[in-house]
Amino acid sequence: MHTPRPLPITRDLVLLGGGHAHALVLKKWAMAPLRGARVTLVNPQAKAPYTGMLPGFVAGHYQRCDLDIDLIRLARQAGARLIIDCAIGIDTEGKRIQLQARPDIGYDTLSIDIGITSALTDLPGAAEHLIPAKPLGPFADAWTTLIDDARETGQAPKVAILGGGVAGVELALAMSHRLGEMSLLSEVRLIEAETSILRESSAAARRKLMAELDQAGIEIITNAKVTALSGDGVQLGSEQDLIPANFIVSAAGAAPHAWLADTSLDLENGYVAVDKTLRSTNTPNVFATGDCAHMVHTPRPKAGVFAVRQAPVLFENLRAHLSDRPLRRFSPQRSYLKLISTGRNSAVTDKWGIGFAGKPIWRLKDRIDQAFMEQFRHATQMRVADLPQDRAKGLDELYEDHTQQCGACGAKVSQAALIDGLEVAPDTPLDDAAIVTNGDAFQVFSTDHLRAFNSDAYLLSRIAAIHALGDIWAMGATPRTVLSQIILPPLSPEKQSHMIREITAGAGEVFDACGTGIAGGHTSSGAELTVGFSIAGELDRAPITHAGAAPGDVLVLTKPIGTGVVLAGEMRQLADGDDYCAAIASMSRLQARASQLLREHATALTDITGFGLAGHLLNILEASGVSARLDLAQVPLLDGALQLAEAGIRSTLWPSNAARAANMTLTQSARSDLLFDPQTCGGLLATLPATSVDDVLAAFDSVNEPIWKIGDITQGDPHIQVQ
Repeated sequence: MHTPRPLPITRDLVLLGGGHAHALVLKKWAMAPLRGARVTLVNPQAKAPYTGMLPGFVAGHYQRCDLDIDLIRLARQAGARLIIDCAIGIDTEGKRIQLQARPDIGYDTLSIDIGITSALTDLPGAAEHLIPAKPLGPFADAWTTLIDDARETGQAPKVAILGGGVAGVELALAMSHRLGEMSLLSEVRLIEAETSILRESSAAARRKLMAELDQAGIEIITNAKVTALSGDGVQLGSEQDLIPANFIVSAAGAAPHAWLADTSLDLENGYVAVDKTLRSTNTPNVFATGDCAHMVHTPRPKAGVFAVRQAPVLFENLRAHLSDRPLRRFSPQRSYLKLISTGRNSAVTDKWGIGFAGKPIWRLKDRIDQAFMEQFRHATQMRVADLPQDRAKGLDELYEDHTQQCGACGAKVSQAALIDGLEVAPDTPLDDAAIVTNGDAFQVFSTDHLRAFNSDAYLLSRIAAIHALGDIWAMGATPRTVLSQIILPPLSPEKQSHMIREITAGAGEVFDACGTGIAGGHTSSGAELTVGFSIAGELDRAPITHAGAAPGDVLVLTKPIGTGVVLAGEMRQLADGDDYCAAIASMSRLQARASQLLREHATALTDITGFGLAGHLLNILEASGVSARLDLAQVPLLDGALQLAEAGIRSTLWPSNAARAANMTLTQSARSDLLFDPQTCGGLLATLPATSVDDVLAAFDSVNEPIWKIGDITQGDPHIQVQ
């Protein structure tokens, strides 16, 4: 009998930077992956803005979300690992990439598409007062803040743009248009170091753009030597002439990322030198593309069109290098069509000395830009294996539910199945950890693991460690001894070593912060990555259990809920990338301090995990023999959780959790459905005597720990009244 085996990972491809070329490579990879190769994308943010639509966004024609390529969704489609971090170095000999906020990662093949930054960042006062036009994301956020402030105050900002090339002119016209649409008499000035602006544009395009600048009332200052920047504006020349401005933008040409100079890569004026195959001229397993690369055989200006057209060749060459096949040559076109926005719904062409202008040109530009972005705006249907022709009864009904089986706590067995399987009486208290007494001393023991919801072993191990610690914290204990249980996915022996290092590094950071470490454990190989920990904790007083809540106590919660629906939404490519990152940040927040603050006052305590807020609260009520009122409006939610619930997204465990509604009085809604959402690394749920609530809230506030009052305990049989 033949049973298909998962193929082991033997090669690592790292895409450094979420530029246009890499976005297109990932899109192609999703349709044609290379078996045995793992792809990792590294980018500072979860989203990569599209530069072609920036002037339209500044002018108010597009929303901020229209610019963004959601890299979380794209990575899911491609089956890639996404690391949200900044690269700070490359060790080409050791084949390692140094990252800013986490341990370095290895590669077999590396592709660099990190774009460029703006010049002039070394001017006095630049760090505090200059807003570079690139990278685009921070600039777009700064512009949004400026517009919101201007709308609120009714005062027009004074804008100075450094750089009189096409980029500076487009931004000046767009800013003037947007502020004019808000009925604000703006002051926009274009400052250029040379004798004229638009020197690289054709005469026809330059005439039309100069007319647009004149009509918009934009002041042009040439022969300007900028010497310093301040909160008052731009200082020029030795006499320190001041150009008033409270929003200073740099569009003064491109500059390479400085850290590239510390690598051993061949550089040309700071840019990675590549040959005709887009491969580094001195490092054969490194490729570079887009604005950060310099094509030594056919130099071209820095323009997004080249990155887009390099993408198909880069995709083929990366696959070829990973599988030891010949590479393909990239041949760029000699000229390309520039479509230059004029702020209003109009644009100017620049090619072959011809400068057409008007609304039809804008419509053409908009159509091109929208077509590019449309590739990244929708979920891609994931391949699901067909059921065999001969199959057992009941498989059809289960198959649809399990084709997208959740990871993390969404993969837990239901509480009803657990109690039934263990043959535990329904009214038997189930505390968070086993309690062992030794004289006057108490110890608690717990074990937990997570199926991978994310292919980043370092991140998964951090979250698995925090998740396992939750039961210890919920008993008011301090962790002392940790044993690990790791199941690695199919990997070559070398990759197994690398992944074990990532897992121990991620979990080790968490346990180090809690004053303990991993003492031992067991590692095996299986079908998928699973990370778990068994933890022993100790305390010098009786543990806080579920039994102890009394009428009049107040219910408090230390984290928002919604991780289950956000993880389920991300798996279906429906969650917003920023919301997903916020959920990861919430899961990554340790609860040691919260446990310390609660254990002196809590009458009952638990952590919210797989059975959801409602299920874990009912555990307290059943153990304590009381009832509860829950104020649904006061229950904190993660960003995006309610929208996903309203769209009908549910975690795998949700239906089993929702059966607990039989012990509740509530009006069904998307918000109330989140009470049954399984949580991973959820918050601590405690009952506090009313006399202690103010002191506890003040203590949390003093150390910047969040906490919410969400209800109270009442007399009666175990039941939740949801208000």
